Amino acid sequence: MSNSLIVGKLNIMELNKMKSIIVSMFVAAGLMVAGSAMAGGFSTSTCKTCHEVGKDKVGPDWATVAKAYGDAKTLAGVFKSGFKVEDRKVAASNDKWKAQAAVMTGMFNSNIKGHEDEAAEALFAAVKAGKI
Repeated sequence: MSNSLIVGKLNIMELNKMKSIIVSMFVAAGLMVAGSAMAGGFSTSTCKTCHEVGKDKVGPDWATVAKAYGDAKTLAGVFKSGFKVEDRKVAASNDKWKAQAAVMTGMFNSNIKGHEDEAAEALFAAVKAGKI
């Protein structure tokens, strides 16, 4: 009888350990997403490499981008039209950002294309929250 009691305790201990591991996995997944704005299924996590709210980095401050387009629908329209450099309000009017246009075109093709509405909504959500 004492052997089954020990086995029973081990099983309960193992179950508690498994619960702890599972909870830790969910917490870790949540932390990965917490630093990114999301809209629909689109996350700004890759955008953070070049953009920030309140500060220029490799790309312009997202508040500048949001101000230039005014709303997510207008920005999504530029994305949907192929994201041509001449249609980009910030890059078209600023030589520094025009020089970075090729980098953004690559990011557009690999991350935004097919998610135009969600990407535009995520940018505006990040600006509203004050962080990307």
